[in-house]
Amino acid sequence: MPHSVLLPIGDGTEMMDTLYPVFRLSEELFEVVVAGPEARTYHGVMHEIPPMENIPWDITREQPSYHIRATEAFRDIDPTNYDGLFLSGGRAPEYLRYDQDLLRIIKHFFDNGKPVAMVCHGVELAAAAGCLQDRRATTVAKCALDITQFGGVYTDEPCVIDDNLISCRTWHDYALMFKPFLKSLQKQQAMGNGSNQQVHA
Repeated sequence: MPHSVLLPIGDGTEMMDTLYPVFRLSEELFEVVVAGPEARTYHGVMHEIPPMENIPWDITREQPSYHIRATEAFRDIDPTNYDGLFLSGGRAPEYLRYDQDLLRIIKHFFDNGKPVAMVCHGVELAAAAGCLQDRRATTVAKCALDITQFGGVYTDEPCVIDDNLISCRTWHDYALMFKPFLKSLQKQQAMGNGSNQQVHA
C-alpha cells in the first residue's frame, strides 16, 4: 500500500527546494502529491546570490526556472490520507499563506503530530497557520521573524528537529534534513496512517 507526502506549491516556488524532495521521497516509495491553489502547471524560480557580480547582492536574486504541475487543488485535499507534509520555499509562500484551505491542511499535520519538513520561506506557511507557538525551528536568517513573532524559537543551525517538525535553512542543508525526515515518515507509516491514493507528482 503506497504512502503519501503532500507538497504544496504555487507560482514562484523555488525549484531546488521542491524538485529534490519530489525525487528523493519517491526513491523511498512515498507518493509525492504536488498540490496548488488549482490543479495546473506552475512557474518555478531559482534563487541565488550571484557569486561574480560587479555590484554585490545582499539578498538572493530571482530568475525563471523549471515548471511543475500540481495534480490536486488545495480545496480537494483530505489531509488524513497523507503521512507527511513538505513545505518548500521560494516566493510562493508569500501568497499561499492566505489560502484558507492550505492553512486547514497544515494545521491537520501539526495537530496530529505527523511529520512536517520545512525549508527556507516554507516557514511562512507554518507561521500563518498558527503552528509555531513554543516550537523550535530554523530558516534563512531573513525569515527568523516568522518564527519569533509567532511564539516560536529561532535557532541558526543547519537542521533543527523539534518532535514532528524538521526544519532546515536552505536546500544546501538537505543532506542533514532528509535522514531524520525519512525516519519520521517511516515511523508514521508503521503506525498504519498512510494513504491508499495512487496520485503521482
